[in-house]
Amino acid sequence: MKYTRIVIAFCLFFFYSSIKPGFSQTNWILNNPRYDQESMFHFGFVLGVNQSLLTIRPISDLASHSFDSTYLPDILPLPDSARLLSITSSSTPGFVISIVSDMRIGEHFSLRFIPSLSFGDRSLIYSIEVFRKNRDSIFSVTKKIPSTYVNFPLELKFKSTRYNNFRPYLLTGAQYTLDLASQAKKREQKANGEKIVKFNANDVYLEAGVGFDFYNEWFKFGIELKMMYGLMDVLKRENNIYTNGIASLKSKIFQVSFTFE
Repeated sequence: MKYTRIVIAFCLFFFYSSIKPGFSQTNWILNNPRYDQESMFHFGFVLGVNQSLLTIRPISDLASHSFDSTYLPDILPLPDSARLLSITSSSTPGFVISIVSDMRIGEHFSLRFIPSLSFGDRSLIYSIEVFRKNRDSIFSVTKKIPSTYVNFPLELKFKSTRYNNFRPYLLTGAQYTLDLASQAKKREQKANGEKIVKFNANDVYLEAGVGFDFYNEWFKFGIELKMMYGLMDVLKRENNIYTNGIASLKSKIFQVSFTFE
């Protein structure tokens, strides 16, 4: 996976950059030796990239279910009926910016609140067979769903014992997300009669991840790989072929973050 390769490359770079020239591995100079003890609170910011994916569960009788013309709002000329052959999804990488508030609650634990703003695009791809009196045909329809998220995650961070200027950690938590672009009116105005697919604005995610902190002379740098799994069905159903063929649709996000504290 490309994000995993990015994490490994940055880890190696900062691992070796934290070694002072002229010193062996057993004689490292510690950067910020009292960083984790000098204050209960630390603050910083995060820059990251993400990949927003969709988990689609179609209705049980999708292969045999027929939609009449009232469910086909933008298929012209209007067919007599249609059938969904498959529903898949694709996505493009997005980015995220965050503010870090970290509270130390023990030698190995800290509680983090990281409000963030993230962007990303996803698409639903429908393979549709339409039936007309003269002939039948199969074609593909792509519905793009842009998203602008405001995220409010609360995370518990478990840190290993510091080894020289390096400290790995695990994290888990939950996140409430508000999608500001899910039902934007401008999308409908630009659609020119084409039916757009909308998502519900609210979602809740469970999070899990792994990261590595590197102590530099003036700050702490971190690299983190995090997975987020949505718990709610986010599809807004509007009685058309694009929404009624889906029993549930949930989000999941893979994110690589670079923290500066």
